[in-house]
Amino acid sequence: MNARRLRASLRGWGGVGAMAVVCALAAVFALLLPVAQSRENDAEDLAGQGTANGDRTRAPKCEDPEKQSLSPSSGDQNGETVEQIKKRGFLIVGVDQNSYRFGYRDPNSESDDAELEGFDIDLAHEIADRIVGAKPNNVRFRAIPTDQRIPAIQDGKVDMVVRTMTINCDRLGQVAFSSPYFETGQQVLAPKKSDITGLDKSLAKKRICTAKSSTAWDSLDAAEKAGTLPASADFRDRTVPNQLDCLVRLQLGEADAVVTDGALAASQAAQDPTVGLKGKPFTDEFYGVAMKKDADDLVRRVNQILVDYRKDGWQKSYDKWLAESLGESAGPPPVQYK
Repeated sequence: MNARRLRASLRGWGGVGAMAVVCALAAVFALLLPVAQSRENDAEDLAGQGTANGDRTRAPKCEDPEKQSLSPSSGDQNGETVEQIKKRGFLIVGVDQNSYRFGYRDPNSESDDAELEGFDIDLAHEIADRIVGAKPNNVRFRAIPTDQRIPAIQDGKVDMVVRTMTINCDRLGQVAFSSPYFETGQQVLAPKKSDITGLDKSLAKKRICTAKSSTAWDSLDAAEKAGTLPASADFRDRTVPNQLDCLVRLQLGEADAVVTDGALAASQAAQDPTVGLKGKPFTDEFYGVAMKKDADDLVRRVNQILVDYRKDGWQKSYDKWLAESLGESAGPPPVQYK
């Protein structure tokens, strides 16, 4: 995301209290994730279930991966995949449940069964309403770690993933993506009192945390090879299953910095105002809805839903969940199909 999109008025949950809340959340999410498919907003955790690793079939070199999706008008939007979902009566969506303001359970909720909410959750509900129909229990959420997003799609455990997932060429060899619904970029997150200033020499000898199978690790690897990241920066053995784990490591002093999408970094800074964004975003990336490669009808249907959602629902959802930490929006990213 460019600097205009990432203006952050980082108001959050408050210092030490935030640290306690987030650490407690991490423990709860890791050990006690609910599995109750009978309720619309319950999420089944797919971590640790022995999901097979996805085939790492690298896509041919491509330019502008966010422009490689199918046009809604390029074919059938009501084929075999969509019909199976409609016959089943509900959509199965892989989501995050610990990314503040994207997909999470509100820890301040008075309910014992806090529902999933956030920017990505709004979009998932819209897709379910448009495919299955606006009725109770039309979506089942499955909580998926970052490194299990692609295997969950390939193994048929979910119909799609709506989870701050960047469209890139490597992933296009493994799954299909919708057109982009959000623009962001990799950015450094570190304690405000830190002398780290961004992706530069200030990261020399620093411990940098990333989520496994995220684009952050690839970006750091490329930056190191290009000489923009000091060779002494330690990131290769500091990956975690979920992005929130990096924030916890930062708070516990087990990492000096985190690299993640700027939008997620700003949301984490809103959770804990003792940390902040350092420097400018150093990549341009786009989130998309991920689906099976052969589900062309579903891809076209989702892309048509996104056409309408950008007009009627996107800005409302952005203002509700993201405006406080990211500032005024320039609107959804432009779309071009292949």
